[in-house]
Amino acid sequence: MNEPQSKEVLSYLWNLAHNSPSSLGNVEFRGVEPSLPSIYKTGVLAQSTIAAAALASTEIWKFRTGRSQTVSVDIDAASASFRSENYLRVNGKNRSQPSKLTAESNIHGFYKCGDGGWIQLHANYPEHRKAILQNLRCDGLRKSVANKLLTMSAIEAENNLTSIGLPAGKMRTVEEWYEHPQGQAVSAKPLFTITKIGEADPIKLSQNPKRPLEGIKTIDLTKVIAGPLIGRTFAEHGSDVIWVNGPHLDLIESLVIDMSRGKRPVNIDLRSLAGRNTLTTLVKSANIFIQGYSPGALISKGFSPEKLASIKPGIIYVNLSAFGNDGPWKSRRGFDSIVQTVSGIGYEGGKAAGINGMKHLPCQALDHGSGYIGAFAAISALQKQMKEGGSWLVDVSLAQTGHYLTSLGQQNHINSYDKNLKNRNLYIERVESLFGTVEYTKPAAVLSETPGKWNLTPSNFGTYAPSW
Repeated sequence: MNEPQSKEVLSYLWNLAHNSPSSLGNVEFRGVEPSLPSIYKTGVLAQSTIAAAALASTEIWKFRTGRSQTVSVDIDAASASFRSENYLRVNGKNRSQPSKLTAESNIHGFYKCGDGGWIQLHANYPEHRKAILQNLRCDGLRKSVANKLLTMSAIEAENNLTSIGLPAGKMRTVEEWYEHPQGQAVSAKPLFTITKIGEADPIKLSQNPKRPLEGIKTIDLTKVIAGPLIGRTFAEHGSDVIWVNGPHLDLIESLVIDMSRGKRPVNIDLRSLAGRNTLTTLVKSANIFIQGYSPGALISKGFSPEKLASIKPGIIYVNLSAFGNDGPWKSRRGFDSIVQTVSGIGYEGGKAAGINGMKHLPCQALDHGSGYIGAFAAISALQKQMKEGGSWLVDVSLAQTGHYLTSLGQQNHINSYDKNLKNRNLYIERVESLFGTVEYTKPAAVLSETPGKWNLTPSNFGTYAPSW
């Protein structure tokens, strides 16, 4: 059996990128929903976006070698990939939990406010936790934060925290989100865009590569899940990927382990002129540049899309944001869970589960979906560059992905059996790394001639020098 809606979504993605429809027949889908216990069709999103990125890479392969190949994606394997951080093990131990705080001092999560509304605080990173406590004038205990928020309305708390750049979100219904100016801005935009931003000659690559993206140099300047997943997907199909982090920035180690496979993690301090010069030197030899920092952060340091197109004509610049590049929230920080909260996805989950408040999706579907969509769009832009030249800008956002997920409709399976985690061993592979024995999800897309793989094992930032 196969999931017919996944075929429809793949066709939509493929056409939105203006790719040739003749290749769509090279994809085989296996399995049907429900794949995960979810009210929304996360399995369809997983299967179709993973297939799109893989199929786009085979188009690069065909352009370079003249040979076609097929792509096969099982829906349960795709759903496992959409929860890769939950499958991670290091020396047999679960490393998916980001917080080392006690329950009493972990302030991350949902709170009921004085008006009966709900708000989510994102406090997994120490700097966010500290700033939230300072802003609310609370001690380090969850009870103190809960009591403070009971003196505020949900919208007051949201406005208060987001006005100083902190990630927080008021729980809204789907209807409230559609009526909100930002919800309207999101619904008016396509799922992603690919825009030509400069002139350049087509790049020349070897015509006898061993992998589709062999010879492609990618700079990954992102954090958390969605952005790093774009880089990880490029690495899966043979690209040389340098993953950049500022040595002063907070990290969640489990995500570093999961997202560093196939990459060379390096430290570059962009606060210094020397650091900016180092990144500029890397850009001069790069083909892909992925950035997912706060809107405007890199522009202020001289790394706008237009600037990079002048430094390296022909570059593909991937811009990842939480809420898109239009609307009153275009500069607002956000994470997958925050976008779920403000857009009605969490509310619908809670309603289906019969609880008062939020219930998130069973995976970080907006993160992973945006990651694979971003990778697909970037590889499609690369194909355009190889055929017609030019520098290209790809825009993708978590909110656009969330909007598209909800457009696929609902299913009544939120309390269904979670077969994927029970069958965990079907979806993992083991490698020896600097962290020890690491178990992670293997590639869900099976390519007939160039199976996806990661040539480098997980490693920490600073393991490699910042050079090609």
